[in-house]
Amino acid sequence: MDYEASLDRALDAVPDYAGSDDRLSVPDANAQKDGAFTRFTNLGEIADALSRDPEHLHSSIQRELGTAGQFEDGRARYNGSFTGSDFDAAVDSYVDEFVTCSQCGLPDTRLTTENRTLMLRCEACGAFRPVTKRQTSDATQQRDAVEEGETYEVKITGTGRKGDGVAEKGEYTIFVPGTQEGQVVDIYIKNISGNLAFARLAN
Repeated sequence: MDYEASLDRALDAVPDYAGSDDRLSVPDANAQKDGAFTRFTNLGEIADALSRDPEHLHSSIQRELGTAGQFEDGRARYNGSFTGSDFDAAVDSYVDEFVTCSQCGLPDTRLTTENRTLMLRCEACGAFRPVTKRQTSDATQQRDAVEEGETYEVKITGTGRKGDGVAEKGEYTIFVPGTQEGQVVDIYIKNISGNLAFARLAN
């Protein structure tokens, strides 16, 4: 077999990289207050859009919001008062951790378990990585604690599904509208839901 034929064969084996993150069309979360609980009425629909197990998404949202809940028939119910924006932010964190390829940035991935390790494999570029939960020590949590009404300097390290800038501080994912990746800004924490914080640029 000559070089040209070998090259053609190798190129045929390379995964198609013609994807686009525009294909990830995720509905907005629908939140309904129910006494001491909040219902997430279209969680199953969102899980389908992400091609993920709804129970897995539900478990991740519980962790992000720092609460307990139940999932049944495509709907979830969580202890506490949450808004659609709270659920949207939790879904954004899930997409970042369990859906988006860290190499090419596309959502064409699948979760697999290899040697008891959860792996994220990209079918667009062929990359794969282990999925690891964010963990911090007690000392780090105390140093990187985020409190409502306080001001912090953070670096915007990503972009949420709705275009908001995203920063990380300790165990907290902070959403900052009007910012772009790479910026270092002073922010004011407006409110916190579990491990999610919502901020604005400080005056």
